[in-house]
Amino acid sequence: MLMEKERRLIVEFGRRLVTSGLTSGTGGNLSIYNREEKLMAISPSGIDYFDIEPENVAVLNIEGEIIDGNKKPSSEVELHRIFYERRRDIDAIIHTHTIYATTLACLNWALPPVHYMVALAGKDVRCAPYATFGTKELAENAFEAMKDRKAVLLANHGLLTGGSSLEEAFNITEQIEYCAELYYRTKSIGEPVILSQEEMDLMKEKFKTYGQGK
Repeated sequence: MLMEKERRLIVEFGRRLVTSGLTSGTGGNLSIYNREEKLMAISPSGIDYFDIEPENVAVLNIEGEIIDGNKKPSSEVELHRIFYERRRDIDAIIHTHTIYATTLACLNWALPPVHYMVALAGKDVRCAPYATFGTKELAENAFEAMKDRKAVLLANHGLLTGGSSLEEAFNITEQIEYCAELYYRTKSIGEPVILSQEEMDLMKEKFKTYGQGK
């Protein structure tokens, strides 16, 4: 099966999004880009994550043409494809409608560095201007707002994260949702203290060597 490993990962992480409380039903979408083959595997449109099988995951070329898969791909193909075309550091994308990040997005607020874990995505997480789902306008807005970042809030819509792998994108999704909840809760009882840009620069450097390495 073409891109079998990537398709199986999309099935696995789609289910993890649900069990981790990061999405529900059919909300959101995931993709992986094979840079050598110039092929993208993306979750199918409108299917419950626990009903998706690897053969349902669509495979497209970088121009967005369907190469393989027995189901229609996500309506957000453009939102994924633009990053694979224009950024070399992103080979996986996760888009979700998480509660707290989406709450900020519906306020059209950015997520400031209320906690050092925001540094996994950058100095902060910007909010991209609203555009209708599935459009090139939304893709362009998201790309611009996510420059020098690995996460972006989509106004009145949700959260988008990217990484070198689906594992990294998933981790960023979890941590940005956690930080969005912290920001929501601290704003509810007072005014949160925001970390300095100098501290966030330091955190970004420290995260480069965090963990066990490869």
